[in-house]
Order: sequence, then structure tokens, then C-alpha cells
Amino acid sequence: MTARVPAVRTAGGLVWRVRDGRLQVLLVHRPRYDDWSWPKGKLENGESHQAAGAREIAEETGKPVVLGVPLPSMRYRMPDGRWKTVSYWAARRSRTVDDFAALAARHPVPRASVDEIDRVRWFDADAAAQRLTRRTDRKPLVALVEEFTQGRLPTHSVVVARHGKAMARATWPGDEATRPLTPIGHAHAAAIVPVLASYGVTRVVSSRWERCAATVAPYVTAARLKPWYSEHLTESDHERSPARVAATVRELLESPSSAVLCTHRPVLPTVLDVLGQHSRRAVADRLPSADPFLEPGELLVAHVASTSKGPRVVAVEHVVPPLS
Repeated sequence: MTARVPAVRTAGGLVWRVRDGRLQVLLVHRPRYDDWSWPKGKLENGESHQAAGAREIAEETGKPVVLGVPLPSMRYRMPDGRWKTVSYWAARRSRTVDDFAALAARHPVPRASVDEIDRVRWFDADAAAQRLTRRTDRKPLVALVEEFTQGRLPTHSVVVARHGKAMARATWPGDEATRPLTPIGHAHAAAIVPVLASYGVTRVVSSRWERCAATVAPYVTAARLKPWYSEHLTESDHERSPARVAATVRELLESPSSAVLCTHRPVLPTVLDVLGQHSRRAVADRLPSADPFLEPGELLVAHVASTSKGPRVVAVEHVVPPLS
């Protein structure tokens, strides 16, 4: 039996801006292939698609970016017979003081050599569709234009995190507030750092209990942030007053800054209910609906647009950060 060859996994994005009311996107030219395409590249070992996408865009365009809504992915067969998958996101160049915290959590990346990328140019969206060498590369562009037309392109992210793997209740002699992470739980905490950085997270809101605080601690340190630890997000306080949790989630949706909220499995139904109330029907249908909603260390990324009717969740992603 012939062994299955794993697909080549790549990630990148469509960097966008608006000039005089026109949507523009950034294309790169690869001299080796003499083609115009989207900035993208292969995932490194132990790297998430999100971290790879943000890194590759920075390498090929020379500027760091923040990821926004996901765009249609692609899958095609390479000349050597292997399959290649490409994950795309809308992306904007980092430009505000708030972005600096998220950038601090990233490893510096070198600019791609001129042998790899020799030109980087902005094009109006319709001109970019004509300039792209591969016709199939127009698919994510069509989706980007639709998001722009619908007013859903400028977004911030609210990332819901379930704490990393903790010691079992039956084996921990202390109280619930002090039950710690296991070694795997600490690996979960480290793995979410580059994912949160790729989405430009600059606010950290967490249950005060140890297993949640320890889960966000590596990102707090890397991004040099001051976290807000809340009793409202603990299991016991949530049981007494779910309304306070709901109010916290609504505040994060209304804020323009991207944030992570770390809490416990019993609290997730309230969090998800608020997200659902502020989502388009198609998006609400994609929210987790069955216990445990998220496994330890997993993330739910809600992309939030500001509208005349208030914040709207226009896209969601379920992210399982890889453990190195």
C-alpha cells in the first residue's frame, strides 16, 4: 500500500486598505515564477496557520499585520503530485499604538530577499483581479470585496479561551481557586501566544482562578500587558450571577480593541449566548452548541464589526493551537 503523503500546508493573507473610498490590496511579485500573487508561505514545525499567515505576510511585504476575518481557503495539486492547502485571512497593516503590545509578543521576522520577492504593490481591487497570475487566486478576493461592500471588513477580535489542562479535581488537595495547570496545560498556555499575537490582542480579561490566570500569563508577559482578573468569570460567581459575565462579554464586543477572555467550561454557555445574540444567523449557527463547547486550551475567535445597530459578530473561527 502506498503511504499517503501529507499535504503542503501554507497560509497568508489579503492585506487591504481604503483610499478615496476604493478598496486596495497588496500583491507581491515572485521573480522565480514571474507571477503576482498574495503573500503566503509554508507553516513551520509546530506553527499555527494564524501565526504562519501573519509571519509570512510580514516577511514578504516588510510590514507586520493583524489578521481579520477568514477568507476562502484553497486546495490544489502541485506539479509533483502533492496537494497544497492555503489558508487566507483579511489583514491590515499594524498602525496604532494598541498594536504595539501584540507585536511585542511576536518574534522578529527578516524581510524576504529580492530573489524571493522583488516587488510589492498596492492595486485597486478590480485591477488586482486582472493582475493576479493564477485565476484561482481571485476566489479570496471576491470574498474580501463582498465583506467590504457589506461593511464587514474593519473588525476587531474577541477571543474566547478555555483554560489549559488542569489537575483533576479529585487529585488536587487545595480549593478550586488554586487548582493549577498540568505540564500539558502549561504547553497549552505557551501555544496560544502566537495565535493571540496574530489577531492583535491587546486586552486580557480572565477569571482570577489559578488555572485561567496561568493560561494567559505567557501572553501577558510576552505582550507586556496589564491583565484584568475578574471574580465574575469564575465558576462560583457565574453560578450566582451570569448577568455579570454577560455584561463583560458585551463590553468586549463594544470596545474597538481586540481582546482575549479566558474562563471555565461552565461559564461558556453564557459567553456563547451573548455572542449568538450579536451574530448574524449564519454565524450564530456556527457557534459551539454542545458541552464541553471548547476543550482545554482551545480558542473561539469572534470577528466583530461596528454597525449602526451596535457590534455584530460577522465571522467565527475555532482554533486548536498546535503543541510543539
